[in-house]
Amino acid sequence: MQALFDRDLGRVERLFFEPTLRNDLETCCRALAGAHKPYREVDSAELARVAGTVLHGGTVAIARPRPLVDLDPDAVRTWAQDRKPLLILDGIGNPHNLGAIARSAAFFGLPRIMLADRPDQALPSDAAYRVAEGGLEYVALYRARLPAALYELRHPYRIVGTSLAGGSAEIGPTGDRPVALILGNEKTGLDAATLALCREVVRIRGSGHVQSLNVASAAAILIYLLTRSPLG
Repeated sequence: MQALFDRDLGRVERLFFEPTLRNDLETCCRALAGAHKPYREVDSAELARVAGTVLHGGTVAIARPRPLVDLDPDAVRTWAQDRKPLLILDGIGNPHNLGAIARSAAFFGLPRIMLADRPDQALPSDAAYRVAEGGLEYVALYRARLPAALYELRHPYRIVGTSLAGGSAEIGPTGDRPVALILGNEKTGLDAATLALCREVVRIRGSGHVQSLNVASAAAILIYLLTRSPLG
């Protein structure tokens, strides 16, 4: 919630909070009052009804979502100049996973995530924002059709796919080009046409008894490997 207030308070349309947070939210309330937007103190039970969950932290903001921008091919070359990895989610259907991935991306300083334009791709939602813990306020979201968009990305980026079925390439910071890392659908993985456009395919190999990680956990590990300093 604090990330929303810090980054874009103008998106907030209404604010509800428990009386104990009155002093903490005084600045926000003054700003809302100046914009003629309502705010109100409520008890915990009413706040849970507004939020749809008891996991509200004492405050609920009704806010306009950040826009989901269509991929601009001309912008891709500019993105690559900051040498930051680009995360591509291809059919990650669970909004909790989307939120957790966005939180990891924000933690490691990734400025943007690209979402595949397909029906089973989770989009920003109340659940995603709750799990992201502010991460979605710091990561710009773009939408593009795959695999077509990869033709725009393959020159400025080193395209790396993920797969349980194979892949032995090592992943890490590179002096060549920044990495565009593609994470596939939780059940079906990456489509064959998308895999065919990947320069490398990687897999996290465990030493225990479970075959795979949750996609959000896998994303956190891979983002860390892509952004770690040479000294670790």
